[in-house]
Amino acid sequence: MLGRAIREQPRIFAVAVTGSVLFGLMVIASAYVVGAVVGKVVVPAVARGSVAGGTLALAAAALFGISVLRVVGIFGRRLGAGYMQYRLQAAYRRRVTRRYLELPLAWHHRNATGTLLSNANSDVEAAWYPIAPLPFAVGTLVMLVGAVVSLFLTDWALALVGLAVFPALFALNVVYSRRMAPRQARAQRLRAEVSGIAHESFDGALVVKTMGREAQETDRFAARAGELRDALIAVGRLRGVFDPMLETLPSLGTLAVLVVGAVRLRQGAISVTELVSVAFLFTVLAFPVRAIGWVLAELPRSVAGWDRVRRVLDATGEMPYGTRTLDPATPTPATLAFHDVHFGYEPAEAHLPGTEVLGEVSFTVPAGRTVALVGPTGAGKSTIASLAVRLVDPRAGTVTVDGVDVRELTAASLTSTVALVAQVPFVFDDTVRANISLDRPGIGDDEVWAALRLAEADGFVAALPDGLDTMVGERGTSLSGGQRQRLTLARALAGRPRLLVLDDATSAVDPRVEAAILAGLRAPAGRTSADPEHRSAAPGPGGGAAASILVVAYRRATIALADEVIYLEHGRVLARGTHAELLATVPGYADLVTAYEQAEQEREQQHTYDEVTPLTSGLEIEVDR
Repeated sequence: MLGRAIREQPRIFAVAVTGSVLFGLMVIASAYVVGAVVGKVVVPAVARGSVAGGTLALAAAALFGISVLRVVGIFGRRLGAGYMQYRLQAAYRRRVTRRYLELPLAWHHRNATGTLLSNANSDVEAAWYPIAPLPFAVGTLVMLVGAVVSLFLTDWALALVGLAVFPALFALNVVYSRRMAPRQARAQRLRAEVSGIAHESFDGALVVKTMGREAQETDRFAARAGELRDALIAVGRLRGVFDPMLETLPSLGTLAVLVVGAVRLRQGAISVTELVSVAFLFTVLAFPVRAIGWVLAELPRSVAGWDRVRRVLDATGEMPYGTRTLDPATPTPATLAFHDVHFGYEPAEAHLPGTEVLGEVSFTVPAGRTVALVGPTGAGKSTIASLAVRLVDPRAGTVTVDGVDVRELTAASLTSTVALVAQVPFVFDDTVRANISLDRPGIGDDEVWAALRLAEADGFVAALPDGLDTMVGERGTSLSGGQRQRLTLARALAGRPRLLVLDDATSAVDPRVEAAILAGLRAPAGRTSADPEHRSAAPGPGGGAAASILVVAYRRATIALADEVIYLEHGRVLARGTHAELLATVPGYADLVTAYEQAEQEREQQHTYDEVTPLTSGLEIEVDR
């Protein structure tokens, strides 16, 4: 890991190490300058009762010069190390998030969103934590080598003391790192799990409150947060044991030097200057030597974070695009066809069995026609929608657009031909204009308004305080559910797709508005996008003609607008035909549509009651008065 960091940022690392080495050499130099000042200035001054001004000035200049060079070394070391660390963290955050975009949806199905957020944030941060003290540690190693050499040049007995202390520091750091590694790895894993649970709770807040699961979610989060707390306490306890020992060893070395040095001074083997220099050297070495400990202490956490980051970077399962293209100027709607398609979700762990969702699915959405997918929950409707726009690939069989396998199309050709409006609308924390245009070329305000009109969203957008420039908030918090759905529909329509896939994309929209939207999508626009003067006036998708539409539906009114209905059960096509034909011949279909209709009527009645109740309450108060 450290080698990778140095290879990726060699120049910055060189600057930081140069500063650190300069600092280390100045530490050694300062020890000998202090020794010389004590031995040749202070002691004679005490003995004679006076000192020459020139000698004092020279001593002050030497100390000042070394201090200036130490400050320069500290600046170079810290700025270089910090810049290197933050550059690596930023670069790997970009690599991780870029990899997320490259990996197929099937891979994301096996990984919780909270874990992915942790990979891109805390894991990347932890992976490069040792970079900050690394140049300091490298400079310290150079300093230690210089210190040992200078000790041998001064006195062999004092050098032996140094040779005993320095290896002891290294050995203690190695033991510390080995014991810390599993604790740091566990703590890093629990951080990701706590993040995952928190994200699930935030993202599913509506479901949690609707189902009355607040207490259970709180307990689930508290249990995992408690485990993380205990893991961090275990890390803190181990650090509390070893940190004092690492701090004490250099001090014990200094004490040993004073004892041995006093004996050698009495024997006449060394001078006062040499004794003070060596003792001061051991004193100032205590802090830099800790830099090695900082690197070793952070390595377990760093390796744990790096393993989790590398799992993303090394993940396989890309969905490479082909080289074939569809003519973007084609004015006619596209034809979608499923040929004996099978699909199953892969398990989160390789040893677990997969789950088959679809089997032997075959149907066609003819050009310019509307086909409705109807079926109970879990029948595979959303999976078919994902396959149609190639968010996932089938295990067997083919999905074709205009007779071309979607796996053979280029990314640009596929996305310009097919558009998906998902079940859960996603609105960016940006303006209405940016949410619809997505900075795509050729989509100006005229195209945005045309798409809004077709999505029946132009009315409420025009009423917003700043119109298209209105900021809608994180995930569109300032908008209602129906308004968010209509914005995401307008976003898809602005690209003028020839095939539109609606995955229950109007469930939060009033039925009358939904009928108007679908009727508008089915109707020809009347003008072709080939005419540059009238392109913005052609609100319909498909370059001036009605697009082919595959819609996941449950409302009777929506289903009735479809040219054909595909009825699914347990991932199989059970029946197909018009709405009237299936009502008369398929009991399961009739029961399902009737149940949906009854539920819709109950919601309408409740909505009406909620609106009328405040009015009647006010009338009763007036009568009482």
